[in-house]
Amino acid sequence: MSNNNATEIEKQGKASVDKGVLYVVATPIGNLADVSQRALEVLAAVDIIAAEDTRHSGRLLQQYQITSKILALHDHNERDRAPDVVQRLAQGKSVALISDAGTPLISDPGFHLVRLAHEQGFRVVPIPGASAMLAALSAAGLPSDRFVFEGFLPSKGTARKKRLEVMAAESRTLIFYEAPHRILDTLTDMVEVFGADRHVVLARELTKTFETIKGDAVGNLLDWVKNDPDQQKGEMVLLVKGLEAEANHSNEQEAQRILKILLEELSLSQASALAAKITGIRKKPLYQFGLTLSESN
Repeated sequence: MSNNNATEIEKQGKASVDKGVLYVVATPIGNLADVSQRALEVLAAVDIIAAEDTRHSGRLLQQYQITSKILALHDHNERDRAPDVVQRLAQGKSVALISDAGTPLISDPGFHLVRLAHEQGFRVVPIPGASAMLAALSAAGLPSDRFVFEGFLPSKGTARKKRLEVMAAESRTLIFYEAPHRILDTLTDMVEVFGADRHVVLARELTKTFETIKGDAVGNLLDWVKNDPDQQKGEMVLLVKGLEAEANHSNEQEAQRILKILLEELSLSQASALAAKITGIRKKPLYQFGLTLSESN
């Protein structure tokens, strides 16, 4: 980018920001060209940029010759630093919030700052742009009219499986972020909880040189990732096809059958909890079904 273009961005940006406003600015998830003109103008014009990692964001700012003052705001200091940032808004400073990649607050820091800014009566203005979640969904070939974004699953195996069990009967497309060192464990748990035939898409290193988008039965996908260490590296999004209505109905019938058997030996509360764990169906409707059985006897 030429000096003339950088200067032009700064000139345009000076007229695009207001005093005492917090701008939530989306930045590229990989390819630095995926940044909007408006985002560049705002970043060049604000008094302060609050960045998740100042060194990481410095690459983007250097690429576009943006020299606004930058401070660190991340998971470990956000609660303490947010009041200071809001105080700067009160002093008439304009602030841009950015994360390492993509849209801030989406599995990234910023929630406490944005909430505090609203509570103190300051304007919060979104500058939309890249999001790994939406980029993956747009290219996955899965239903996109209704979906559930879960962010990162728990890092511990037991908690992760419990979380997956809660969503096993979900009919909407499920979207997760995952760390490369946990990808094999997570896919293994998905095979166990969802069944080896559930369709899952792995979207890896989106917009980068080694971008990969592959969908398959999760059992096959697990084998593929196991056999290719390169697929165990980088930023990852996992998308899971929701349980289809017919399968969901079949699961409900099976859960009710199992509940009836368990009720011969267990209390309704114990039986409904165990049936829910076995089948992935929520406990509450099974408990209600058990009550109707009691009333009819």
